[in-house]
Amino acid sequence: MKKLEANTPKDFFEKVLPTKFKPEKAEGFDGVAQVNLAGPMGGSWVITVKNRKIDAKEGIAAKPDITLKMKDEDFMALVNGKLDAVTAFMSGKIEFNGSMALGLRLMDMGLM
Repeated sequence: MKKLEANTPKDFFEKVLPTKFKPEKAEGFDGVAQVNLAGPMGGSWVITVKNRKIDAKEGIAAKPDITLKMKDEDFMALVNGKLDAVTAFMSGKIEFNGSMALGLRLMDMGLM
């Protein structure tokens, strides 16, 4: 099976994320993540995981459980497998507010 590669963040959230999402990893998890990307392809997206389903839409969450901030180019490298999430975090390419455990859980579900 050919790996889907995203060309833009919007492309990732609308086309790739739904195919990467692992509902079995979301058992017992409900949460909201805010993703803010800086740069020419940047923008803000709200990722909601509830009842083992994922929804991603452009916008700002009122009270997200976790907020991720990145440059658009780093985000694209991350979601296309050219940048490791741990490396990105350790090198300061991902800033986040919220629970580290929640961030790891979202990674496990296929967000990154």
